[in-house]
Formats: sequence, C-alpha cells, structure tokens
Amino acid sequence: MIKVGIVGGTGYTGVELLRLLARHPEVEVDAITSRSEAGLGVAELYPNLRGHYDELRFSEPDPERLARCDAVFFATPHGVAHALAGDLLERGTRVIDLSADFRLRDAGVWADWYGQPHGAPGLLEEAVYGLPEVSRDQIRQARLIAVPGCYPTAVQLGFLPLLEAGLIDADHLIADCKSGVTGAGRGAKVPSLLAEASESMKAYGASGHRHLPEIRQGLGDAAGGEVGLTFVPHLTPMIRGIHATLYGRLTGEPGDLQRLFEDRFANEPFVDVMPAGSHPETRSVKGANLCRIAVHRPGNSDTVVVLAVIDNLVKGASGQAIHALNLMFGFDETAGLDAPAMMP
Repeated sequence: MIKVGIVGGTGYTGVELLRLLARHPEVEVDAITSRSEAGLGVAELYPNLRGHYDELRFSEPDPERLARCDAVFFATPHGVAHALAGDLLERGTRVIDLSADFRLRDAGVWADWYGQPHGAPGLLEEAVYGLPEVSRDQIRQARLIAVPGCYPTAVQLGFLPLLEAGLIDADHLIADCKSGVTGAGRGAKVPSLLAEASESMKAYGASGHRHLPEIRQGLGDAAGGEVGLTFVPHLTPMIRGIHATLYGRLTGEPGDLQRLFEDRFANEPFVDVMPAGSHPETRSVKGANLCRIAVHRPGNSDTVVVLAVIDNLVKGASGQAIHALNLMFGFDETAGLDAPAMMP
C-alpha cells in the first residue's frame, strides 16, 4: 500500500483521480490540496464520494506533508508543478503531472505557447512523457511523469501504427477533433455555460492550439522526423469525451490495415481496435480508461481515415495518470482502472 497526494483536488481531473483511486487496492489518498476549499470535507464538495473519503479534507498545500507521500499528482493549471516538483523529487517523492508543465522537451517552445518562461527547465530532461503505449519501460523507471493531454492522446494513438510502419505521408496529416465541455476545466467561463454551449458546435484554435506542439512532438517520434499536421479542435455540447477523426495519405499499398492496428495494440489493455467497418462512439468509453479505434480506407483510395474516441477525463487525463502510477510502482496495470464504460 502506498500513500499519494493530490495537488489541486477541486477540478474535474482532481475529482476523477479520487473516483478512480477509491477502487484502487494498493493506494491510499493521504493529502488533497485546495486553497479555495481548505477545511472542507471532500465528500461535502463531491457527494458521489460519500462512503469513500469521509475523513479526508481539503488543505492548503503543505510541502512537508506532500513529501511524506510516495507519489503526488498535480491536477493543476500550468505553472504550478514548476514550483513544487523539484523539491518533492529531492525528498524522494515521485511526481505525476497532469498539466502541460513537462510535456514539451524544449523550454523555449513551451514558453512561446504558454506565454511565460518555463519555471523548471532543469527537470525537462528527466521528465518522461507518460503515454504507456509508447513509453511503458521508461515510465517504470521514472520519477517525473508528464501525463499527455487529451487531444494528444487520441491523435497519437490513432496515427501511431501508420507512422511507425511508414505507410502515410508524414508531411500532410490532418486531425479533426471534438471535445466535451469538461475539457475547458471547472472554472466558470461564459463559453461553457449551458445556454452558450448547448445545441451548438464550434471550432476553436484553428490557427494554433497549445496541444499542437505536443502532438507534433509525439508524432515526430513515431515517424522518425518532423511531421506536418493540421489540427483543428471543436467544442461539442456534451459533458465528456473526445472524438478524433484522423486523415492520412497512403504512400503505397498498405496491405491489411485492420491487421496492422490489431497487431500494434494486441497487448495494450486500454486500446480497443474495433471490428472492420466500425464507428466508435464517445459514449462507449464514458468513465473508462480506454481508447477505441477504427480504421477505414474509403473507396480503396489513397486516403486512410482513423476514428479514435476517449473520455477526456480518464484516458485523456486521470486514468492515464493512474496507469503511469501502476507502472512506476509495479502494480497490475489495470488496478483501479478495470471498470467498464457507463451507458447510457
């Protein structure tokens, strides 16, 4: 049994960590921080957790208490983990960061996209990008994990088999993605209001989104060089979910694409390659740490279309963070993550 802390426990990814860890047989949540809700019981703010965390209360961030944990999750806005991660690592506590603080290897690129200097550039070389389907062995040895973003998770998993096999033109990739409103966080924002987001869909960040350099970095690793990517995210009127429709141009006869995907993910517990001709739905992964994928070749043309769906709060955030924790501490990879999706 290990003890973990959660910094920033009142947001959507924080409460999702609590929900999933409530079923984890090897983990005890020892500390959860929130400056705004310090002193409030977790079950008071989130009544769905009554009976699981009745004694746990939000507290001010206390480095001494957090350092007594075996691992600390940061479910915080960017920039917060910069200030605390180094101290925790020096004290022997492992860090799993759900923000974007350590995802990009280049501190200058990070500063360009996030509008401020990187606060801990000395840790970037040590940080391991926590996509288990790519970096499983590195995650097992890591002290600092950068949990991938939600869009980057769906897009990378969808393109991965094609790029690794060199079957598509890496200079002309297209990712057309849709997200539920929880992707914008729990903070009050006018575009997230029911009257603003309901019965409507819109694109945003078409000329440049913060996840773009992260996706390019991961796809470039798979392709063995830089990639050209057009990435357009959309806000859709649903609470949670990511749907990524991915387009690539085949560079030759690809053979059996269905078999390619099935073989690549055959041993991955959290990637489900659907039967040929399938169209995965976001509701089929709601609440589950799972990416469902289908591959199509319309009209037997030179275009391949990949459909990938995830829950942005689970496989796109908190579930993936717990998967990394399981690998780091030698637990069963599926511990705390084996619940099926919720339908309807």
